Amino acid sequence: MSTAQRLLLTLCSVAVAFAAVDTYVVVLALPDMMAGAGIPVEELQRAAPIVSGFLLGYVAMLPLIGRIADLRGQVPVLTMSLVVFAVGSLVTALSYDLPSMVAGRFLQGVGGGGLVPATMSLVAALYPVERRGLPLGLVSAVQEFGSVLGPLFGAAVLSFTSWRGIFAINLAGGALLAVAVVATTRGASSTPDVPRRRVPDLVGLVLLAVTLAAGFVTFVQPGSLQRDLTWGQLFIPYVDGGSRWFTPVGLAAIAAFAILVLWCWFGRWLGGPPLVDLRGWLGHLLAADLLGAGLLAVALGGIVLAFATADPAVAVFSPQGPWFLLGSALAVVLLVLHLRRADAPIVPRGALRPTPAWGALVVSFLVGWALIAALVDIPLFARTTTQRESQLGAALILLRFLAALPIGAVVGGWLLRRVNAGVLTAAGMAAAGAGFLAMSNWGAHSLDGFASTIPLVVGGLGFGLALAPVNAAILATTDDDAHGLASALVVVARMVGMLVGISALTTIGLRHLYDAQAADPSLSITELGIVQEQSVFQGAAVAAFAAAVLAVIVLSRARTRDVDTSEALRAGG
Repeated sequence: MSTAQRLLLTLCSVAVAFAAVDTYVVVLALPDMMAGAGIPVEELQRAAPIVSGFLLGYVAMLPLIGRIADLRGQVPVLTMSLVVFAVGSLVTALSYDLPSMVAGRFLQGVGGGGLVPATMSLVAALYPVERRGLPLGLVSAVQEFGSVLGPLFGAAVLSFTSWRGIFAINLAGGALLAVAVVATTRGASSTPDVPRRRVPDLVGLVLLAVTLAAGFVTFVQPGSLQRDLTWGQLFIPYVDGGSRWFTPVGLAAIAAFAILVLWCWFGRWLGGPPLVDLRGWLGHLLAADLLGAGLLAVALGGIVLAFATADPAVAVFSPQGPWFLLGSALAVVLLVLHLRRADAPIVPRGALRPTPAWGALVVSFLVGWALIAALVDIPLFARTTTQRESQLGAALILLRFLAALPIGAVVGGWLLRRVNAGVLTAAGMAAAGAGFLAMSNWGAHSLDGFASTIPLVVGGLGFGLALAPVNAAILATTDDDAHGLASALVVVARMVGMLVGISALTTIGLRHLYDAQAADPSLSITELGIVQEQSVFQGAAVAAFAAAVLAVIVLSRARTRDVDTSEALRAGG
């Protein structure tokens, strides 16, 4: 492996870390972001789209992006995902109201979601078969650490600047990574699917600069310019009470962007390769079955919005949840009809028909359902009991779990050649379930002793053991040209499981809390919090044991011993 390829691998790992961190970065910044959008703190429900917008972009677009990576190659998709992520970070950093903030978070989700399958696939392409297991396991671990690093990163930035600084750093990081990936791939002559540009598109760069400059001024509206008698006219809307985009400077930004799009569409005929080959990307979108991807995105988006906008204290999903789920059901029906008639559907006909293929998705859903309880409620339990004043201390408690997870993933990949996938998955999830049962018996001082480390390590190892065989099962029963899509679907299933699981488990925990409070009004806040979190751990144990039982039933017939360890871990996302 050349130096350029090693550098490219490092950049890929950092890119995955950026996407993972950004998933959780708003945990501490959300109150300040609400103030920036003009939303009172007591109206927290109005801020739900800030979180759900990111999840919607991440989950709904992932299958389409995974399919495009199969068709166009990993490096172009990785680069474009970084660009979209950077643009989303810019829009979020400059946002002035809720719609602009949600739009920015959605673009961040789309870009962040695209980084995962492209990076995993690229890493597998760069390393020889016998050396892929460890680097792929480490890259997978980077994503899992995002659940801890996200809040810590947000806290660190908020200690010296505002919430906008978080997304300004994301913008700089995403832009620098995109430039570095392009520069590095030019030196990696053996890197697959590397596009090469001979002459920079000067016209496109100028139009992009004008768009960014005018857009920046429109977003920020500097007070010194607004108060100037001459320059201030640029900020006066053409219509009374109109949007800032109907001002001269706003329309200039829109016009420059429109010309840029036209140039990227027709530029090949006028002056050489454009800045962005829109025709080429559209061709790959159509080849990836854009209609089918849209229906799948609507189906997944309805599920995301139904559960991500819920108030767990009231119900599992939001008051509009039944309508969102109805829309998802309708989209699923239309998708099934489309998949039967389309010449080249996004999900090839029969691809998920084998029991291990669809079974891997169901098991992955249950894995996500259980995993989210560990990521959220282990640090929450620490903050409730022994780490009341220390977010860092709570994160270090969770670190014991996360440190064991990649070790389990590597061991699971190694055992995959010797142990049946269903049995190996069942063993891992049974260990995770046992860890949760032990956690459900934790008391106010349990984290003070070393004994609490045992269920954390056992649970982390268990989840790690289950990653490789679940992914190997779907890879072993799908065609090679659909592995990118299959990898994306495994990640989507786990993400949806996490989303549904946290809503359902939190609701169950709160119900137990209210019951305990009604039965004994003398219970303290700490005691009530412990009751709630113990209930969440019990529910996660049930999901883990259900995944173990189901894995034996649906995954045992998969010929996973014919799948390389690297290919199994590659889909781990």
